[in-house]
Amino acid sequence: MPGERATRGMDGDGPTAGAGVRERVRVVFRDKESTAGRALDAGLFALNLAFVGVYVAQTYPLSAAVRDALWTVELSVAVVFAIEYALRVAVSENAFATMRDPYALADLLAILPTFAVFVLPTATVASVGFLRAVRVVRVLRFYRFTRDAEFFFGTVSDNALRAAKLLVTVLVILFVSAGLFYSAEHAANPDVSTFGDAFYYTVVTLSTVGFGDVLPVTALGRWVTIAAIIAAIILVPQQASKIVKEWTARETVNVTCPSCGLSAHDPDASHCKACGHVIYHETDGSE
Repeated sequence: MPGERATRGMDGDGPTAGAGVRERVRVVFRDKESTAGRALDAGLFALNLAFVGVYVAQTYPLSAAVRDALWTVELSVAVVFAIEYALRVAVSENAFATMRDPYALADLLAILPTFAVFVLPTATVASVGFLRAVRVVRVLRFYRFTRDAEFFFGTVSDNALRAAKLLVTVLVILFVSAGLFYSAEHAANPDVSTFGDAFYYTVVTLSTVGFGDVLPVTALGRWVTIAAIIAAIILVPQQASKIVKEWTARETVNVTCPSCGLSAHDPDASHCKACGHVIYHETDGSE
């Protein structure tokens, strides 16, 4: 009947339209080759630079007017990131899995300290060193841009992507270490009055130069230094090994030795370099 068809059409159009909007938003987040996807990535990248820059600027002596302006910028960017986070969760196929994703957790941690002032008294927020320290994790959002080879400026090679991840890893270790060291030391150490002082100390320490002109005076500052050194020892070689492995893999061919099973050999090898067994390279006869 017409009434029944109309009812079915109304019932069907609602979910279909909603699913269509949800799918379009999901495509914008995932498809980095489209104009909308690239514009979104470029905008988020610029906002994250501003978000990190505000944190650094707030560690320097500034007038009240400048501090108010920086707070406005920080709050505005945090609101944008909160909307982005909510949309990513809403349009995902598995919201719980998305919220447990390391990138999503980093996004959430980056904005929570900003919104803490609306939940906790201002004096409490200012006095809790942990909340100040957590703000440095906003730099982890840059890892999102190295998740795949598609960037807002185009597609990069796998090797370039690994190099980008190595660079981001080094910068994240330096930045987070400097931020934590600043939070631990600036109130007690006259040599660490700004983020720049803490960053200088971190670079000099992790590069093993160690001029000795800036030293930690608090127990927490010493532990931050130890943790930074351990993180650099573990994470930087891990990322670097992936690049080296890619370079060395390109110099070998995938020929498996029938005796020992070794699969990587030089292009002109006639015997296995592990056991000496004769190996054969497949060829189409064109060489």
